[in-house]
Amino acid sequence: MLYLIATPIGNLGDITYRAVQTLEGCDEVWCEDTRQTAKLLNHLNIKKPLVSCHEYTQKEKAPQLLEKLRAGLDVAYVSDAGLPGISDPGAVLIQACIEAKLPYTVLPGPSAVLTAAVLSGLPLDRFTFFGFLPREGAERRQALVDIAACGCTAILYESPHRVKETLSDVLAAAGDCPCALVRELTKVYESCQRGPISEVLSSLPQEVKGECVLLFSVPPKMEEAPTAEDLDALLLRLMEHMTLKDAAREASEALKLPKKQVYARALELRENES
Repeated sequence: MLYLIATPIGNLGDITYRAVQTLEGCDEVWCEDTRQTAKLLNHLNIKKPLVSCHEYTQKEKAPQLLEKLRAGLDVAYVSDAGLPGISDPGAVLIQACIEAKLPYTVLPGPSAVLTAAVLSGLPLDRFTFFGFLPREGAERRQALVDIAACGCTAILYESPHRVKETLSDVLAAAGDCPCALVRELTKVYESCQRGPISEVLSSLPQEVKGECVLLFSVPPKMEEAPTAEDLDALLLRLMEHMTLKDAAREASEALKLPKKQVYARALELRENES
């Protein structure tokens, strides 16, 4: 069996009992970086053979993994942090097992995407994960267009060195929508800055530190004239996370409706809720 195991994204206490038991019981541990995984196993007092298998070698090493599984070995695979296959290596190994009709399973646990999503306080009835954006060129421009058109909460990873640039780019593409910048998840200096993109951007220090997750609550784009139901749905969604005045302003801009009309309707909705 191949076991894909989620590992801590910062706090080593987040490892699950099942993950520890599986790591103790497997024959080998395949990993993205043997140095990082050795630190984790030493912390858990587990001694196992380590095999390097990262983004650039997983395709060529997949046949070797299949041979071990056919021989009856149990192999654990871990990335440096979080869940393999989510902006981390692992998906190629899964596809190899599927094609070879060999068994694999996933042990759930720490995930930066889901942890940041809940911590952000943004709507999660629908969300889209964009991973790491391309650094430049046509691919980056298309990714920004996709974010602006998603009409839901968009989640992406970003380097602290490029987080200001990405905030500025999304501001230009999607408008000044509510956002959250989550840094250093599960660590001592974990933080979550919330507010309109412009506000979060202006509050950042000159040098941003720590691994970052960016989240944006992107309002839906209306191709046709918005209905009263469209206005009510957007206002109710926005008023969960901002003041009535700010929600009315955002809804007015998103739906291209007069500010006074939208503000008056927001007041009615607030009174009805009361």
